Amino acid sequence: MEWWWKLYWGLVLVIMMKGGHTEGGEVTYDGRSLIIDGQRKMLFSGSIHYPRSTPELGLEMGWWWKLYWGLVLVIMMEGGHAEGGEVTYDGRSLIIDGQRKMLFSGSIHYPRSTPEYDFSGRYDLVRFIKEIQAAGLYACLRIGPFIEAEWNYGGFPFWLHDVPGIVYRSDNEPFKFYMQNFTTKIVNLMKSESLYASQGGPIILSQIENEYQNAEAAFREKGPPYVRWAAKMAVGLQTGVPWVMCKQTDAPDPIINTCNGMRCGETFGGPNSPNKPSLWTENWTSFLQLYGGKTYIRSAQDIAFHVALFIARNGSYVNYYMYHGGTNFGRTSSAYIITAYYDQAPLDEYGLIRQPKWGHLKELHATIKLCSTTLLQGARTNYSLGQQQEAIVFQEETGGCVAFLTNYDGHNVTVQFQNISQVLLPRSISILPDCKNITFNSAKVNTEYNQRIITSTQTFDSADNWEEFKDFNVNFEDTSLKSNGLLQHTNTTKDRSDYLWYTLRFEHNLSCTNPVLHAQSFAHVAHAFLNNIYIGNANGSYNVKNFSMDIPIVLNDGMNNISILSVMVGLPDSGAFLEKRVSGLTTVAIQCNEKEFYNFTNYAWGYKVGLLGEDLQIYREEKLGEVVWSKNGTSTNQTLTWYKIFFDAPKGNDPVALNFSSMGKGEAWVNGQSIGRYWISFHDSKGYPTQTLYHVPRSLLKTSGNLLVLLEEGGGNPLHISLNTVSTTNVREQISYYHFPQ
Repeated sequence: MEWWWKLYWGLVLVIMMKGGHTEGGEVTYDGRSLIIDGQRKMLFSGSIHYPRSTPELGLEMGWWWKLYWGLVLVIMMEGGHAEGGEVTYDGRSLIIDGQRKMLFSGSIHYPRSTPEYDFSGRYDLVRFIKEIQAAGLYACLRIGPFIEAEWNYGGFPFWLHDVPGIVYRSDNEPFKFYMQNFTTKIVNLMKSESLYASQGGPIILSQIENEYQNAEAAFREKGPPYVRWAAKMAVGLQTGVPWVMCKQTDAPDPIINTCNGMRCGETFGGPNSPNKPSLWTENWTSFLQLYGGKTYIRSAQDIAFHVALFIARNGSYVNYYMYHGGTNFGRTSSAYIITAYYDQAPLDEYGLIRQPKWGHLKELHATIKLCSTTLLQGARTNYSLGQQQEAIVFQEETGGCVAFLTNYDGHNVTVQFQNISQVLLPRSISILPDCKNITFNSAKVNTEYNQRIITSTQTFDSADNWEEFKDFNVNFEDTSLKSNGLLQHTNTTKDRSDYLWYTLRFEHNLSCTNPVLHAQSFAHVAHAFLNNIYIGNANGSYNVKNFSMDIPIVLNDGMNNISILSVMVGLPDSGAFLEKRVSGLTTVAIQCNEKEFYNFTNYAWGYKVGLLGEDLQIYREEKLGEVVWSKNGTSTNQTLTWYKIFFDAPKGNDPVALNFSSMGKGEAWVNGQSIGRYWISFHDSKGYPTQTLYHVPRSLLKTSGNLLVLLEEGGGNPLHISLNTVSTTNVREQISYYHFPQ
């Protein structure tokens, strides 16, 4: 079998622990934790998706150490000792080297690419895991292959769509064939390099599928057999480490079912067997952000409350999703997802510490580590302290004692615990590592707050420095692909471009007095041209899948040409039957009056995938000469226009961002690398753009002579773009102990 695809399917790594030396060994579990070499361990880490970061980011930020892809897990982990060895589990936890361990983890997704395997450069999975091992970290290999993650098409390669008879994520032989091939390929690659803990490597846990139960019912009788097959297939690969399925309450033995969400201490029904540990594979530190949506801010207090509650209720593994979100470079984001990813995480898009979230969680981790032995070995008892107050106590026979005093009320409450009065802050959990003294309260923030500082270093306001190229409108006679009807967008583009031209010509012979061009689309944006003149646009949204466009027009006598540029802003990443999703134009008509109209839905159409500038790759410096650039003063509010300018990098090491607040919608490249899509003209309910600052990794920049190329779909003014550095400063902030569920 020839392996056709790069690591395009979903592949996730969970990195756990700092320090020490991972030697590997037997990995099992019990009802409390994973077990590695008969020892339970307390593990801390954070989530980062390396295709959303850059290899040099850690070095740019002056972090304490970095792995090849700029991992910054040490910033959160604050100690730990990773020796590797035997990993088992029981009904309490994972057991590492015979010791019960509390785990905090993070995920890294491998990028999508073209239909072939590619393990070079940024795709060098083996090198990446060896870097993890060299740093003394454990890893969880979350293979998927479906990952969702706000990643284009949920991590699937689009070529999978064209496999005859395929139905994704179901008891379907074509899909299972490719899923098993991919999973086996990755597992065998890891085995060949002795990277599983059972071979002396750092991988102590693996994941198959991702949140399948959210979609399972839609597949009816094809759902449960697929779950059983996936579990059996994964276990049959004999990795020597446990497997997990997140959000899958019926995960077959020996697969561990885990929780994803913001409140797993409250919502998780627990493992489906007393011999499996309670694991939280995704603790969302913020939430996905959409074009046209508002920023979701989850407080440090709320995160800390629910982590403490999960641990108090026998949890032993917490994965912060995300700990550092990063940037959706290029066209990697899923439908309507903005370019900045989880910017509200403890480390923001630029890798800067966000306070008090980072510091408050650091204190929580230190407290839990202080009493981890008792938490993992002690017997747990619940005591009522009031109508909305309780104590959860872990007691060892040797005398160790840990207490979690929980106040679910929105007011201060004084309780008696072990003959000592304790004041519990509103909606908080107090942790007493010795059952006497409170060392941490989830609602009490001791960390200073900080805020982001944006410093403009240059404004590109000189028209003399800009050049532009107007892309071509495509007419019917320009196309080689023809069809007597409207083709689906992504079926035609194969996701090679966001853009698909639909064009037709017709002879006007009706007495239209007030003609209106009407179109309906399941794409995301439509730009309309009549006889090479731009006449308007319309767009949908994350919640409006089928949008309409109605534009009054003036028709020429005789022949007329209509061209509609259909635009996708990422493919969907979730839900059942992704392979059957419809996109693109579904109806096109010209309404003359109530009785007369032209219906072009089943008419002769011409098609062109992509724009000329894309085809010629004029965003690359060596390709600039493929077209003639104009320097007659930069035009503004133009449609389908490419702009270019050269600039010098700001001095210093602070992260760099471009302010695109004067632009409309399009994509930007710096030195040939796409820094992502922008959509400034899509405002939220208060009239503000969702994102205006766009990250430019310093690793992309030269000292001078950097090339910025923009593709502007319409309405932008590049003369107001500015180059900025990003930093933070501490601020005085009123500390509120009140926090409410988000």
